[in-house]
Amino acid sequence: MLARNPAASPPPATASSEGQKILAESQSASLTIENVTLRYGGAKGVLAVDDISFMVAPNEFTVIVGPSGCGKSSLLYLVAGLTELSDGTIRVNDAAVDRPGPDRGMVFQGYTLFPWLTVRQNVEYGLKRKKVPFSERNVIVEQYLDAVGLYQFADHFPAQLSGGMKQRVAIARALANDPGILLMDEPFGALDSQTRSTMQKLLLKVWEQRQKTVLFVTHDIDEAILLGDRVIVMTARPGRIKADIRVEIPRPRSMDLVMEPDFIALKRRILGLLHDEIDEDH
Repeated sequence: MLARNPAASPPPATASSEGQKILAESQSASLTIENVTLRYGGAKGVLAVDDISFMVAPNEFTVIVGPSGCGKSSLLYLVAGLTELSDGTIRVNDAAVDRPGPDRGMVFQGYTLFPWLTVRQNVEYGLKRKKVPFSERNVIVEQYLDAVGLYQFADHFPAQLSGGMKQRVAIARALANDPGILLMDEPFGALDSQTRSTMQKLLLKVWEQRQKTVLFVTHDIDEAILLGDRVIVMTARPGRIKADIRVEIPRPRSMDLVMEPDFIALKRRILGLLHDEIDEDH
């Protein structure tokens, strides 16, 4: 982790009225996945995802877990519009998804920053493409850099950052475009346990402040329970929904919960469902 630069300027003490207005207008979206099927290689190819249906309410944090190769990430790519449906429909609010769009922001497991751009330039990249005026763009970028704790690293390049810091930039970049839905494909999977815990806390803080709908894929059951309002468990390939479990543990949550009886009981339930799938697959 890099040390803070004491010479760097601190973030503004208060947001401008323009910036407050920008964030006040930020809204989350609903997501509807209806009878979605994905088959690779045509009609006789590999069936990856089979007849999946569920809805995600605005500002709901939904986590997807399942055996390796069950189609979790494929489903996320379908929602992002990066992969073409074989059958079914996906809607954000009332608009059908058939291509990538600004209403969905994606954070990948790998570090997908532009290495030739600074932290600030990475975060503002989408805003510049949308031709957001400089004054408005600057307010948005500064507020999101402050939200993820990277204001003082605004002029650093990705090669100068730790893995956790790179993912903070990726989250800030996705949120700066004000998507209705934030899609996250195992974004903390490559991080060490301490950094992962820090990033989970940061994500929950930003999610609570920015009021976004989140669809999050993970292999980590503790992470799923800690973050999610609900946990969707998928079967082994072809991926179908095996269980849709509401997480009734009150917020705010911390890692101390892992020793609580309700947490342990829910973890055992999810692990039991996953172990059944692994056993059947072999």
